Amino acid sequence: MKRRSFLKTMGVGASAAVVSNFKPSAPALAKNRIEWKMVTLWPKNFPGLGTGSQRIADAIKEMSDGRLTIKIYGAGELVPAYEAFDAVREGIAECMHEAPYIWIAKHPAMAFFCGLPGGLTPLEHNSWIHSGGGQELWDELYDRFGLQGFLAGNSGTNMGGWYNREIKSTEDFDGLRMRIPGLGAEVLTRLGSVTMNISGGEILPALQTGLVDAAEWIAPYADLAVGLHKAAKYYYGPSILEPGPANPLTVNKELYMALPKDLRAIVRQAAGHETTQMTAEIDHGNAEALKVLVHRFNISLHQFPEEVSQKLFEVSDEVVSEVAEEDELSRRIYESWSEFRSKAIFLSPYSTHGFMASRGMYNNSVQG
Repeated sequence: MKRRSFLKTMGVGASAAVVSNFKPSAPALAKNRIEWKMVTLWPKNFPGLGTGSQRIADAIKEMSDGRLTIKIYGAGELVPAYEAFDAVREGIAECMHEAPYIWIAKHPAMAFFCGLPGGLTPLEHNSWIHSGGGQELWDELYDRFGLQGFLAGNSGTNMGGWYNREIKSTEDFDGLRMRIPGLGAEVLTRLGSVTMNISGGEILPALQTGLVDAAEWIAPYADLAVGLHKAAKYYYGPSILEPGPANPLTVNKELYMALPKDLRAIVRQAAGHETTQMTAEIDHGNAEALKVLVHRFNISLHQFPEEVSQKLFEVSDEVVSEVAEEDELSRRIYESWSEFRSKAIFLSPYSTHGFMASRGMYNNSVQG
């Protein structure tokens, strides 16, 4: 499948026609109080993601002393999950808690501001956005759509997914029907997989009915909550294709700029605070949930063979570099991201990741 046609058929391209039937509504105003609506790509109060959305709304209400309140609509409550982008553009909702790699049919460079196969860890992504010029490039891209994005969480390094058979070589991806979003789907497509971008709530029935043979959702905390262990036995990690997807708070820029200056600052600060809060909740939840999956439900836990991991990195580099061909802005985004990634890779053996590798070796020797 050609890259351009692939991007246009990722399951979100048709959403605009549905959303365009809605009429935008101005924010409710009463005694200098403003009410916003937030749409999300996950159920309300879903562990990590939904609880993060609620923390953002609660923080905004508290810091504004009730002058700005946000009502949250989980996936499908106001609009379907994958129509959230157009809902915010059209003013049906003023903001969304999202994952930009879902929108690559609208512009492939969207993926740089969520997560890329073979890309950056959550901390590295935050560093590029806040200190490496990423935010300015993100602003330039989202301006084309009348939106403004703020980092507001990260689901952490994901697991490599649930499979109904073992993955022993790259040949095992040939013909595999797998749920996976973003550019990671293109990587597997080039290995012969048939990929589908279905929303989180549809993954379990898709596995149970055989619509898909495998699925990558998030990590143990979220995967246990969805019950994916009921439909597949083999659990692989870490993910090479989703090393740290960010979840921004994205606002309709016109409506955001219409807010008083102090309320705009409150929205930014509430989003920024959730960047650390969500990661903390999910990391803790993952540590607890993985033990449950292994010891209570006896799932078969694996790492990908080295040959598979290296092939995934190789194809990922090809797929990501091709995004730079889309237009001049994509080229600048890719060059900025790629330059930072190279520096981060050079640093990593002497920083957190070097420490973690040494800690793992020590722990294995003590236990072994």
